[in-house]
Amino acid sequence: MATQPSGQRKLQILQALAAMLEHPKGEKITTAALARRLEVSEAALYRHFASKAQMFEGLIDFIETSVFGLINQITERQHDGLAQACDILAMLLHFAANNPGMTRVLIGDALVGEDERLQQRMNGFYDRVELALKGALRQAAADAAAAPGPGGDQERDIAAHASLMVAFVVGRWHRYAKSGFALSPAQDANAQIALLLR
Repeated sequence: MATQPSGQRKLQILQALAAMLEHPKGEKITTAALARRLEVSEAALYRHFASKAQMFEGLIDFIETSVFGLINQITERQHDGLAQACDILAMLLHFAANNPGMTRVLIGDALVGEDERLQQRMNGFYDRVELALKGALRQAAADAAAAPGPGGDQERDIAAHASLMVAFVVGRWHRYAKSGFALSPAQDANAQIALLLR
């Protein structure tokens, strides 16, 4: 690891941490265990990250950049509100299926016992996802011209629907992680999403 540029070393550390998170029944994730996996000293880890919390922040940065980049692509490409919501939900489920270690960060499982600000940051992530879904649902309501604009009841319905969708996604992520990554969150996703968007 000594001959690699700093950016590559950081990426290698984060990839190793994510790989360790894919084994929920494996050894406890400590900086010592991470250093052993990378065959470096703990001091070498701390040259790149000030703390283990900062390593988890690196994973959260990856999650946020990836997910919100994809949401932006969906909303730019897809103008139909219901199709946006459908694509966002499917993307969230597939993201977890493709990144099992990150799923433990998404549900907060990997953050238990870590710095409280990490879970607060994930709570903010959920809020931003819900906001994106509200936007898609508002677009769908405008597309359908079901009501004369976002007023009291319609706005409450949109908020409740978006909250339900986030709860669905988080529930699928939990089931995936708690099954030891055996039950893919994307399994039967299209049928379940169709039911949510009726």
